[in-house]
Amino acid sequence: MTMKRGGWLAFCFAVSVSFSPAAPASAQLGTGRTITIVVPIGAGGGVDATGRLIAEKLQERLKQPVVVENRPAGGGMVGTDSVAKAAPDGQTLLLMESSAVLHKWLHKAVPYDVVVDFQPIARVAISPLILIANSSFAPNNAREMIALAKARPGQLFYASSGHGTSPHLSMELFSLMAGIKMIQVPYKSSGPGVIDLLAGQVALMAPSMISGIPHVRSGKLRALGVTTAQRSPSAPDIPTVAESGVPGYESAQWYGLLAPAATPKDILEKLHREVTAVLFAPEHRELLGAEGGIVVAGTPEAFTAVIRAETAKWLRVAKDAGLKPE
Repeated sequence: MTMKRGGWLAFCFAVSVSFSPAAPASAQLGTGRTITIVVPIGAGGGVDATGRLIAEKLQERLKQPVVVENRPAGGGMVGTDSVAKAAPDGQTLLLMESSAVLHKWLHKAVPYDVVVDFQPIARVAISPLILIANSSFAPNNAREMIALAKARPGQLFYASSGHGTSPHLSMELFSLMAGIKMIQVPYKSSGPGVIDLLAGQVALMAPSMISGIPHVRSGKLRALGVTTAQRSPSAPDIPTVAESGVPGYESAQWYGLLAPAATPKDILEKLHREVTAVLFAPEHRELLGAEGGIVVAGTPEAFTAVIRAETAKWLRVAKDAGLKPE
């Protein structure tokens, strides 16, 4: 199976979106009942695209319906909470984005704890973010952007997919390391932010590669750098932020599949096996890689360790940036 770069999003949107209510705890995989993967952001971002690939191919392997349900309200908290409170039967899963590890520190009255209320199945993929600008923006790289921001402190506006999301925290880390001050304009998801960036309503954004790179390739937006320590294999011509103005800078968005905390071990093990088989199929790795994604699918234990390490890292960034619960 071969798909051109840019075809990934079209493929993803071909998968239907529907809703399946929580099932009784006695249900088992393979019964024909619908499995719902909750994506707690709007359609169109990297988490959503990845979820649709998993849903479509997991359905083929399990021989039962698997659908994606987008729940973008509350900065991702509404969808996340719905899975924390769902029946622990493997029928309702969460595709979590990395910024969710800080929900309880950056939002007031969060009704769940990512570590306590979920069982990790697999960290699915890692995606660099890409620092992009409107085509009319004067700076051509991160170094020139920093110089402009220092000359105009507090006058550059950047879009994010919400308070405390990876695009927000990555820009806060960038600002801290570069010694500049920019103003966040939060949106409910990456899609509306990219639209306003295209329209020139904001100057900058750091969305996932899946969200940003098609517009860079079309010439509508300008890439200033990728956020990972190494250049992306899917866009080797774009320098890293670290090499183009902020030495040592590194940030990556990751996605992981989780189930409610009390889900039986046998269900978790089967889901891990099947999801891993889906992700490591060569054609699926190609689809993700075309837009910058890197398949991980490690063990649940490794995923738990990542959650704890990422929580510590981004909590430090949030405190240093003076971010307060909203």
